[in-house]
Amino acid sequence: MPAIMLRSDFHFDLPKELIAQHPTPERSDSRLLTLSGLTGTYQDRQFRDFPLLVDDRDLVVFNDTRVIPARAFGLKDSGGRVEILLERVLSGNTALVHVRSSKGLKEGAIVRLAGGESARMITREDELFVLEFSANVLRFFEAHGEIPLPPYINRAADPADRERYQTVYARSAGAVAAPTAGLHFDDEIFAALRARGVRQAFVTLHVGAGTFSPVRTENIDEHAMHAEYLEVSEATCIAIKSARAAGGRVIAVGTTVVRSLEAAAATVPDVGSRMIAPFTGTTRIFIKPGYQFRAVDAMVTNFHLPESTLLMLCAAFVGREALLATYAHAVRARYRFFSYGDAMFLTPAAAAIDAHAMGAT
Repeated sequence: MPAIMLRSDFHFDLPKELIAQHPTPERSDSRLLTLSGLTGTYQDRQFRDFPLLVDDRDLVVFNDTRVIPARAFGLKDSGGRVEILLERVLSGNTALVHVRSSKGLKEGAIVRLAGGESARMITREDELFVLEFSANVLRFFEAHGEIPLPPYINRAADPADRERYQTVYARSAGAVAAPTAGLHFDDEIFAALRARGVRQAFVTLHVGAGTFSPVRTENIDEHAMHAEYLEVSEATCIAIKSARAAGGRVIAVGTTVVRSLEAAAATVPDVGSRMIAPFTGTTRIFIKPGYQFRAVDAMVTNFHLPESTLLMLCAAFVGREALLATYAHAVRARYRFFSYGDAMFLTPAAAAIDAHAMGAT
């Protein structure tokens, strides 16, 4: 591995027609491409095969965040149109947001919103704005916002997206983008997992719009990650310890779960252990090649954008060369990419997990 990794090291060519613009008719209709980081071998399967890849010793961990309709529109006193995209709720009536308008917003500026509500610009945080709303933030967006589909979906959100751009187990409102690996799970998949005695646990990570921010530095070590709020409960930590004691794996459904569990594990002082502690707060963890995983043994994930931090996370888990070779196969095999696309099941390369930690409980 080179001492410095470049953004261009994670480039791949993707035909635009492979970017999924709509979900499959049924959630579990998607395809599943498995990749072993240990051997570099891959296999084409269907997502309905996923329960066959786990057993009753394993623990599958989901992100229960719920996507809110996070895009809203308003008018400045001058009559100029303003688009507001929620990044993170800060308190009952304040939020960190992205603002798109012809001349931006000055401190103290008022934006007139739907339903007779308004928002006042308090301050800036780099490229983002802190707004104070006249109403509870979540209630306002639930009533007047629209689902903010990712920028690579070239259509307006329709009523069906309110249900399909949401996992079936979503319960904690706060995300502005879906934890998309979870979109493939439906009642049929959960019934099959229960039949095999597979245990489940949950974390909460509220995905922010920053998840779509590109890496702008060529040296990836110079990239600054966005902050996201997460919660890893004591119950989930106990479930993880129990699975490890039984000789099972901790299987993360999505990169958001990976980041949550690894951020929680990083709070445990013994870096040679695979222990995890409860954690509530924000993280800017950037997982890239060379990272040694302490909490996760396998993951379900969608296909990610070229040169993105999520692609780098997956490359850290299975190896960059193996991942890009498998992506090249996915392009040839016409897999569907990104949020409404198909899925992968990844198991790690030997170098991804600390050898001293493998036997730890």
